[in-house]
Amino acid sequence: MEDRAEELARKVHAGQVDKAGQDYVTAHVADVVGRLDPEDEVGRTVAWLHDTVEDGPAGTRDELVAAFPDQVVAAVDALTHGPDEDRAAYYRRVAADPLALRVKHADLGSNTDPDRLARLDPATRERLEEKYRTAREALGL
Repeated sequence: MEDRAEELARKVHAGQVDKAGQDYVTAHVADVVGRLDPEDEVGRTVAWLHDTVEDGPAGTRDELVAAFPDQVVAAVDALTHGPDEDRAAYYRRVAADPLALRVKHADLGSNTDPDRLARLDPATRERLEEKYRTAREALGL
């Protein structure tokens, strides 16, 4: 299951880069996966997929539904922030799903990694540090 998730993540995020211009899968998605217990196959599967619906083309969610168990799809749904969605509502949804919350904790760890943040210009770094501080507080992490 994790292998299928990695394959889909690599397909969806092909050519994408993070805010520092690094390959998105290598710099972020694989890092999120690596922050989870190697024995946590379901968590690692969700970690590979956590940004696929939000960042991928239309129809990506349909691929998830066809290929993964309901628990995985529900966690990815919880982690998918809608374009017009209020952040507080998003954080409440993530907090309500223990699997999504576990992956979000790893996601925030990756996003706030000092090495990754050091690659950003000061204004972007400050903006993101505040965003992630707010997220941690809202999620109780």
